[in-house]
Amino acid sequence: MGSSSRLFNRQRTVHEIFGGGFVADVILWRQMNITIGVLLAALSSWVVFERSGYTLLSLVSSVLLLLAVILFLWAKSAAILNRPPPPLPRLHLSEETVTEVASLIRTRLNDLLSISQDIALGKDTKLFLKVAAYLLLISVVGVLTDFLTLGYASLLIVLTIPALYERYEDYLDRYVEMVFKKSHQLYMKFDAECTGRVQKWILERQKLS
Repeated sequence: MGSSSRLFNRQRTVHEIFGGGFVADVILWRQMNITIGVLLAALSSWVVFERSGYTLLSLVSSVLLLLAVILFLWAKSAAILNRPPPPLPRLHLSEETVTEVASLIRTRLNDLLSISQDIALGKDTKLFLKVAAYLLLISVVGVLTDFLTLGYASLLIVLTIPALYERYEDYLDRYVEMVFKKSHQLYMKFDAECTGRVQKWILERQKLS
């Protein structure tokens, strides 16, 4: 499909819009096994948290407790039976790693604080309106659903809508273009009628005066 016949005359394909790499392959179902695995993992997480009554804190605590018990019993039994201990990697954070992470966090926080200060002092009206609109949207969505369901629904949309669009791109682009032209024609007709009525009303007012 030529770039001139694509929706909004875009130059890039759907795959290129999503980066053209592994993530794009997963989103567009070119790595089908991984995509299905992501969906099943997300669905399982949603069922565990939403239907079983588990919270994130309780689930993490239960998993860590089970892991600690297994490793502890493994290590004790290995010492009694003269077997090798559990093959654990060396758990250690180097000073360089901690410094890099701290520097990255500090940079991001400073950027966030700078933006917040600009908004609070009224230096960037457009940014304030964008942030206010996003916060209002999040507030409305938060009333309608919870964060976990929203996250799962968003992931489901990301992994289905782009793939379906890429598959039926030609048909959808023609349909959207036709709808856009029809809407533009209706708008021009409505605008012409309104303009004519306003001009007629102005002329009548001028005659009466």
